[in-house]
Amino acid sequence: MFDATRPPEFADVEAAAARIAPHATETPLFESRALNETLGARVFLKPESLQRTGSFKFRGAYNRISLIPQSERRGGVVAFSSGNHAQGVAAAAKIFAIPAVIVMPRDAPRAKIEGTKAYGAEVQFYDRVTDDREAIAARVCDERGATLVRPFDDAGVVAGQGTIGLEIARQAPVKLDAVFVPCSGGGVASGIALALSGASPGTKVVSVEPENFDGMRRSLLAGERSAAPGGALSIADALMAPIPGKVPFALAKRWIAEGLVVSDKDLARAVAYAAGTLKLIIEPGGTAGLAALLAGRSAVHGKSVAVVLTGGNCDLETVAECIAAAARD
Repeated sequence: MFDATRPPEFADVEAAAARIAPHATETPLFESRALNETLGARVFLKPESLQRTGSFKFRGAYNRISLIPQSERRGGVVAFSSGNHAQGVAAAAKIFAIPAVIVMPRDAPRAKIEGTKAYGAEVQFYDRVTDDREAIAARVCDERGATLVRPFDDAGVVAGQGTIGLEIARQAPVKLDAVFVPCSGGGVASGIALALSGASPGTKVVSVEPENFDGMRRSLLAGERSAAPGGALSIADALMAPIPGKVPFALAKRWIAEGLVVSDKDLARAVAYAAGTLKLIIEPGGTAGLAALLAGRSAVHGKSVAVVLTGGNCDLETVAECIAAAARD
């Protein structure tokens, strides 16, 4: 019987890779000469914006749903998400031909809301400030006999996200010194760290979060799960979990080397750089690793590193605003 609360092992990531292979996209790993020259390093970019549903979230969602016993699938699945996990779950549920209900904040980007509905999911909105999204999701699960697919605090989800690390290790033409990963609840960062612990020992993983939403960084420093203060919403709508999940942090405290923080200004600059120089549309949260490098948050000169660009699901107005903001600085 699958236990979603038990931290996954390296073998679980390998098994997840086999499960998702027929449906997920193996995204490329490429270099930008301009970025290499800017940073004085070899930087390999992993654009999960090219993944099915436009973000890495499809990997974990498909793997987790595949682990639901056949006898329990009739009730469908429920998820709460600002958009990327929502679309990943909706798309995976459609493949399995089971219903999906997604609890989304009313202020989620229009592109993410429309994308979720396009995959056939039912959307129930909530207010980020006044409503408890987990309570809403729990009620729906009880009413419909559905399975909750958490966005990051689930072993099946973490193992699925970790498949990115296996791909990076296989695709990189050189031994990597580090991999920089955007972080919210820690699912993708810890999953990649677990994968690299087996596939590329010695490659460190660095998590990157927005200012005031740096629960992982604070937790790593404290040695226990610690909440960030939060406050004004970040432009990185996908990276605002106040504290890492229990399953991700059990892995992170062992395998993630350090946590970094970036400002909204850093993120806007990275979105603009991705669009203007890399020719990629990446949402603010998806650029956190790139933002950290461009802002000099880590010394990478002379090193070989990878950056995971976790998603590209944002309104084009957001990209335009980031480009305008970067031009003013």
